[in-house]
Amino acid sequence: MKRSLPSPISILMLVIIIAAAATWLIPAGKYNTLSYVSGNQFVYSTPGADSSLPFTQQTLDSLQVHIPLEKFSSGAIRKPVSVPGTYQKLTSKRQGIIQVLMAPIKGFYDSVDIILFVLFIGGFMQLFNESGAMVRGLTSLSYSMKGKESWLIIILCFLFSFAGSSYGMAEETLVFYPVMVPLFLAAGYDLLVPVAVIFAGSQLGTLSSFTNPFSTIIASNAAGVNWSDGLNERIVMFILTTFVSIWYFVRYAKKVKADPTASIVYKIHGPVQSLYPAIHPSDAKDSRIDNKTKLLLLIFLCSFLGMIAGVVLLDWWLTEMTALFFGSSILLAIVLKLSENTFIKQFIQGCKDMFAVAMIIGVARGVTIILNEGQISDSILYYAANLASTMPPVLFIVMMLVLYMIFTLFISSSSGMAVLTMPIMGALAVLVHVPGREIVNAYLFGMGIMGFITPTGLVLPSLALVGIGFKAWWKFISPLLLILFILCAACLAIGIFLK
Repeated sequence: MKRSLPSPISILMLVIIIAAAATWLIPAGKYNTLSYVSGNQFVYSTPGADSSLPFTQQTLDSLQVHIPLEKFSSGAIRKPVSVPGTYQKLTSKRQGIIQVLMAPIKGFYDSVDIILFVLFIGGFMQLFNESGAMVRGLTSLSYSMKGKESWLIIILCFLFSFAGSSYGMAEETLVFYPVMVPLFLAAGYDLLVPVAVIFAGSQLGTLSSFTNPFSTIIASNAAGVNWSDGLNERIVMFILTTFVSIWYFVRYAKKVKADPTASIVYKIHGPVQSLYPAIHPSDAKDSRIDNKTKLLLLIFLCSFLGMIAGVVLLDWWLTEMTALFFGSSILLAIVLKLSENTFIKQFIQGCKDMFAVAMIIGVARGVTIILNEGQISDSILYYAANLASTMPPVLFIVMMLVLYMIFTLFISSSSGMAVLTMPIMGALAVLVHVPGREIVNAYLFGMGIMGFITPTGLVLPSLALVGIGFKAWWKFISPLLLILFILCAACLAIGIFLK
C-alpha cells in the first residue's frame, strides 16, 4: 500500500499549529518601525505608541536607516521599515486553540485580493475551455511540435524564468496550467513536467531577480544600496541556474517519455487522471483552425499580454489583473453568443473549480498571521542576526543564505521580507565588512531556493492544480535544490572578495 502525505490544507494547518507552539517557546519582541504616508512627516511606531518625525534625510541617518529619502517620497518603499537597534522584548502573546482556528479565516481576509484573482481566472478559463478553442489550438501546436517537444521545455522554462527575474511573475503563473498540462501530456511527459516548467521556471526567476521591483529593488532600497550594484552577479546566476535547471528538467522529461514507468508520479501515485482534457496530436493532421477559433485564441493571448504589460508598464497589481480577466470573460461570452444565464453558470463553475486552490492560499496566509499576532517574527530575526554577527565574512554570508531559507518558511512575501529584514541585515553587514549587495543576493537566493518547497508559497496551489502530491514533487526537485544551493553559496562566497 502506497503511503502519501496529508493534503495541502492539512499540511498548512500543521504548520499553523507549529507556529502557534513557537509563540510559547520564543520570547515576544518587536523592532520599532518607520513609515511614510504623505506630507512632511514620518510615522515612528513603537510597541506603545506612534509619533511623528520630520521627513528629512537627517531623521533617517539618526535612526541608522540607510535609505535615501526619495525612496520613500517616490513610493519605492511603501511598507513600514524596521529600525536597527530598536528590538525590545514584549509581554508574550501566546497563541492558543482559538487563535489557531481563527488564523486561516484571518488569512482569507488578508489575502482576499489574490483569492479573487484565482477565482476569476477559474471563471475565465472555464469559458475558454468550454469554447473548445484551447483543444483545437493545442492539438494543432502539439502536432507541429511533434519530435521537438524538448524545445517546448527549453523555451517556455526560459521565458518563465525571465519573467520572474525581470518583473516578478509569481501568482500570474496559476493561469497557465490549464493550457500547458494537456500540451505536455500530449508530448508523452508526466504531470511533473508542466509544474517544473511553469512554477519552477518562475521560481528560478525569483532566485536570480535582476530587475524585479517586488524583491530586488525594494530590498536594495531598504538595505541602503543601489539596486544595480550586484546586477552583473545576478545576471550570471540567472543564466547559470536557468541553464542547469532546464538541463535537469529536459533530462527527466526524456526519461519519462522513453519509459512512462520511470515517472516519479507513476511510482508514488500510480496512474493519475489529468484535471484537463487530453490532447491527441494525431487528431490535428488534417484540421485547420477556423476564424472564430483564431479570434478566441487572440482574446486569450491578448489577456495575458495585457496582464504582463499592465504589471510592467502601468504598475498594475491584483485588482487590475482580476478586472482584466473579468472583462475578457465578458468578451468571450459575447463572441461565443452565450446567454446571460449560460455565461453566469459557466463562470461560477470555473470559480468552483479553483476554490480548493483559493482555500490553500488563505490557509497559508494564516501562518504569517500567527507569527505576527504572537509577536515572534521580529524575535526570530533578532536572534538570527545576533548569531550571524560573530562569524567571519564568508561564513556570515553563507549563514545569511541559510537564514533567509529558514525565514521563507514563515514569510513568503518578498517585499514583506525585504522591509522587515533588510534594514537590520544591511546595518549588520557594515559591521562585519560584507558588501551590501551580497546581503541582497543572499536574501534573493535564500527565498528563491526555499520558495520551491515552502508550504506558505505557491507550490501547494500549483500541485493542487495538476492533482499531484508534495511527496512526488519533493523527490523530483530535491536533487536540483542541492545543486542550486551549492551554486548560490559559491557565488556569495566569491562576491565577498569582489569589493
